[in-house]
Amino acid sequence: MEHTSISTSPHQANAHVLLLPLPLQGHVAPFMKLGHQLVRHGSKVTFLTTESIRSQIEKVDEEEEHMRIISVPDGLALEDDHKDDNRLVQSFLHVIPGHLENLIRKTNEDELIGIGQITCLIVDVVLSRDPIEIAEKMGLKHAIFFPSAPGVLALILHIPKLIEAGIIDADDGTVEKNEKIQLSPNLPAMDSADFIWKRPGNKSNFNQKDVFQYLLLVNQILKVPNWVLCNWFHELDPSANALLPNIISVGPLPAHDGKSTGNFRSGDLTCLPWLDRQSPGSVIYIAFGSTSKFSQQQFHELAFGLELIGKPFLWAVRSDFIDGISIEYPDGFQDRVKNLGKIVNWAPQEKVLAHPSIACYMTHCGWNSTMESINMGIPMLCWPYFGDQFWNKSCVCYGWKVGLEIDPDESGMVTRHEIKRKVDELLSDEGIKANALKLKELALNNAYEGGSSKNFRDFVAQLML
Repeated sequence: MEHTSISTSPHQANAHVLLLPLPLQGHVAPFMKLGHQLVRHGSKVTFLTTESIRSQIEKVDEEEEHMRIISVPDGLALEDDHKDDNRLVQSFLHVIPGHLENLIRKTNEDELIGIGQITCLIVDVVLSRDPIEIAEKMGLKHAIFFPSAPGVLALILHIPKLIEAGIIDADDGTVEKNEKIQLSPNLPAMDSADFIWKRPGNKSNFNQKDVFQYLLLVNQILKVPNWVLCNWFHELDPSANALLPNIISVGPLPAHDGKSTGNFRSGDLTCLPWLDRQSPGSVIYIAFGSTSKFSQQQFHELAFGLELIGKPFLWAVRSDFIDGISIEYPDGFQDRVKNLGKIVNWAPQEKVLAHPSIACYMTHCGWNSTMESINMGIPMLCWPYFGDQFWNKSCVCYGWKVGLEIDPDESGMVTRHEIKRKVDELLSDEGIKANALKLKELALNNAYEGGSSKNFRDFVAQLML
């Protein structure tokens, strides 16, 4: 078990929170922000993750003396197994209860460490069943952190009613009646095709029945903890606070000292001086998160689309972005666009979105990216890949009206002409730009003054009791 050190201070409050995220990029990153917020509000934090991920996370600031990261084995023997998210999650679910109980007992019984007893567990909703039971058994306060959108929480809580109404099958969530479901009076109705267990992307190991049955389990677990912390703010869906009696909205979670934390890849900082050289509001930023995959044909079509638009662009292209093969650009593409665009493997996203040269963000609509774009007031071009991203797209485009949907053709291909058409439409839509700036103002208010910021202070105060 490896860990970095944590020191104490005579002024340090006595709450000591153990954070347990799912060991995937989209979960570790918001948990790391949550940890920094807890420290900022006077708590000590222990962050529990796997050894393989500990080596990937960007280092915690050396000055962050009240946070320590502890890593444990994930139960996978082969290096290739770590590339299979499903295998990693299943293994972690199996091994984490033993590691967790051991860590809490060791910390709380070993007075020599001098870091104070763990008083509260905050666990990822996906991992929550066994850890919540352990926390209850060991007398800890406990909370679930829900890192997705309000409508996704509403959907999970609504599953028994959908079964009872005959809309979905109780075994694997197969849709029996095609109809739109109004989960919130403030947001668009959800199309049954966008139920999160119905959107596998092209993940070959996605098992709809397993995912659906697990969500049924989560439906029950959500009613157990002392608190359910949610990464959104009230104005995104005012009805969400009524979903559970113990729900607390704590978003947006600001970047720590302006830096992204919890990333498994280092952002290419050379893009920042490049952005400095571009005109304000002129650059299209393109990034599709840590897991989206394109076919070679779709990748080429996107490249041709960016060339056709003829505007400056910053494009984050992971080495594993094309499904099954290495990256190949269209012949001559890189030479033709060398004075127009910049291509990086991974971008320091929050710094990029905060840059005045950014005009819009072409995104997969992962919830972290959606929130980051909202926080910076950047209009979005929505190109979802799997799971909750399709619902997030509906909220962005038809609920909050801060973006446009990119539509595939009959064959499922998004053409270069569709890409150009939607970029041109978005950049000329003053209404969308105004809506994005209004949401940014609300996000800032929640992050630093009222709303979620007050909720967070109240939550930490309850931890001290």
